[in-house]
Amino acid sequence: MTLSSPRMPMLFIGHGSPMLAITPNQFTPKWREAALKMPTPTAVLCISAHWQTENVVETSHPQPPLIYDFYGFPDELYQVQYPASTEPKIIEQLQTRLQNLVPFNQDKQRGFDHGCWAVMKHLYPNADIPVIQLSLCRRLTPQSHIALARHLAELRRQGVLILGSGNLIHNLRLLDWQQINTRDYAFDWARRAQHLLLDLIEKHDLSALANYHTLGEDVMMAINSGEHFLPLLYILALREQDEPLTIFNREFVGGSLDMTCLQIG
Repeated sequence: MTLSSPRMPMLFIGHGSPMLAITPNQFTPKWREAALKMPTPTAVLCISAHWQTENVVETSHPQPPLIYDFYGFPDELYQVQYPASTEPKIIEQLQTRLQNLVPFNQDKQRGFDHGCWAVMKHLYPNADIPVIQLSLCRRLTPQSHIALARHLAELRRQGVLILGSGNLIHNLRLLDWQQINTRDYAFDWARRAQHLLLDLIEKHDLSALANYHTLGEDVMMAINSGEHFLPLLYILALREQDEPLTIFNREFVGGSLDMTCLQIG
């Protein structure tokens, strides 16, 4: 009898501000700690909140440049480099697995957005792990994102780390900049939403999470636009029944942004 390969663990990282790429903070050391406790991945497949497209698209540039998709930050942040390569075999597998399910394209020009590189810089600072990004298709419902994610399961058996990068609670319009440096400062509605959402995550209630718009006003304020929440659904969709769940970095920033991270496996 042939034993199946072990499953690579998965991560959802609450990535917060791109400034975390270059400034000391309490969050990124725990990202690195999680990576160090895992087997070294053969590649990373990143689903970032910061790449939305009309079709499902994967990066296929052999040496993707960085995209500095923000403005008004210190010059130092625009000088960050992360020279990771891609992995042609994984690129080909993604196309084979997904092209008959959804409209699918490759982007041979696009680089890594900050939802990817600002996280990878801490997870694997030597940039020695191949990275591929997969976009969030605007035309898919949360339920369709979950269905699509399940077709990625076999990659875990090949040592690929599936990485979701977003935020569980992300409402920048309500951010309290006067409290931005007050540790774990949160609005009451944000704490209630976090409690409800984490309870559903721990229960693995994907149906309720996919229908987050029915979960009440607190959750609707917490997920006022879905792109930072959807990468989490990819990770939860791939969780198998016997896999442990670890939740860390539950703190808030500025009242309406939480930094919750999840490890599965």
